[in-house]
Amino acid sequence: MRLTAGLATLLAVLCLATGASAHATLVSTEPGDGSILTLAPKSVQLRFNEAITPAVVRVIDAAGTARDDVTVRVAGDTITVTLPGNLPRGTQVVSYRVTSEDGHPVAGSMLFSIGAATGAAAIETKAGFVDALIWLARIGVYLGLLVGVGGAFFTGWIGRMPAAARLIEAALLTGLVSAAAALGLQGLDLLDLPAVSLLTAAPWRAAAATSLLHSLLIAMLAMGFGIVAVRSRTLAIATTFSAFALAGVGLSLASSGHAATATPQWLTAPAVFLHGVGAAFWVGALAPLAAMAWRPAQPLLPVLNRFSRAAIFVVALLVLSGLTLAIVQLGSVGALIGSPYGILLSVKLALVAALLGLAALNRFRLTPALAADPRDTRPLRRSVLAECVIALAILAVVAGWRFTPPPRVMAAAVVPPLAIHIHTGKAMFQVLVSPGKVGIDHFVLQLMDGEGAPLPAKEATLTLSLPERGIEPFERKAVLGADGHWSVRDVAIPFAGRWHLRIDALVTDFEKITLEDDFDVPAR
Repeated sequence: MRLTAGLATLLAVLCLATGASAHATLVSTEPGDGSILTLAPKSVQLRFNEAITPAVVRVIDAAGTARDDVTVRVAGDTITVTLPGNLPRGTQVVSYRVTSEDGHPVAGSMLFSIGAATGAAAIETKAGFVDALIWLARIGVYLGLLVGVGGAFFTGWIGRMPAAARLIEAALLTGLVSAAAALGLQGLDLLDLPAVSLLTAAPWRAAAATSLLHSLLIAMLAMGFGIVAVRSRTLAIATTFSAFALAGVGLSLASSGHAATATPQWLTAPAVFLHGVGAAFWVGALAPLAAMAWRPAQPLLPVLNRFSRAAIFVVALLVLSGLTLAIVQLGSVGALIGSPYGILLSVKLALVAALLGLAALNRFRLTPALAADPRDTRPLRRSVLAECVIALAILAVVAGWRFTPPPRVMAAAVVPPLAIHIHTGKAMFQVLVSPGKVGIDHFVLQLMDGEGAPLPAKEATLTLSLPERGIEPFERKAVLGADGHWSVRDVAIPFAGRWHLRIDALVTDFEKITLEDDFDVPAR
């Protein structure tokens, strides 16, 4: 009954789990990415799908010089970079690093050319070593939250095991140190600084402005409660502090990150809370159970039975919440193997399946065997140790999600192609323009006769003009693809406006079909 009451209290705390917006994605630029301009623009605008906080915005001109004479302003979801008037002719690079509302850095570059495109200057990056440190710090935080806090909850509510107290405390202290390191490393990543810059104030100030700060503060508070619970010799204090600590695990994970900030948040934030609490309950039990199996000085079977009864309910919540989050994050079954995020999720699911298999073995075979011979704990010991190894592997995989935006985020950046349908009694042409905005566009020409059947053609030509801006017609030859459609790639659309499109399809040596229409190219 005491354990049931504790779990009910944790579910009541669930209503406090909240999140921010989704992961930021660049949705448009002005001028368009890849544009070739006659004159240098006075400014560049970068628009995202949500409000962002700029960390670093740099302009590298065509000569490879990082310009310090630019002005950067931000208004909600848009960054405006005022450019100097003496940019050299050629390709310019606008490099940005911003913080999205889920606390994660988002980096990228847009290019535009003055006069003609040239080789873009290389942008130096220091990410490799810092990324490795971020990954290790994440694992350390997970150890503190799941092994440490989960272990403290186990010893407070299910079965006290002094032999496991040192291991649980070590996990909690590792988590505290890792949480502090994770904050500074977040700042390094935001500002693209080397590791030695941790000794300066800049990365810490930058990281403190992100939602990760709140997540790590809650995590550190939870781990502090866990230390009090483990060290306390009073059962009431141990149970109270460990319950608050376990709730802190869920709240910490639900206050920042990809999953917690996905929409709809009324579903995802509670799902992350439940997933975190369930994972801490399960993973946190492994170290105490291994210690009890290794030194069976106190009766293991009653403790194992109490844990198994609660674990059925907890694991069901863990699986259900994990499935919910996977559906939201992936968006499609194909993303499970077609994206880095999905591949990591596939590896995690395989490891979780192995963990569930061992849990079933423990419950339905090894526990009855232990009841028959309480002195023979070796089979159970080996099984629990195997669970510990798999659990650590899962933490390492989950820490890798820090560097892989989920497919739902990548899909937000995909702009549906602009569709143009031209129809006469003799023929109809379907033209798809991707992305259909200012910049570099790709045209796909689907040629059909008046009945909608494929129209064989010897060659096809695309002609574009923009009369309102004085741009005279220019031609591009189309290439026939293996799918039977004609395509014209890398067509520069430098200006927004109402463009005129003409398609000439040479059907025979003596017959050519020409269809024309206008289409609008938006500035954003």
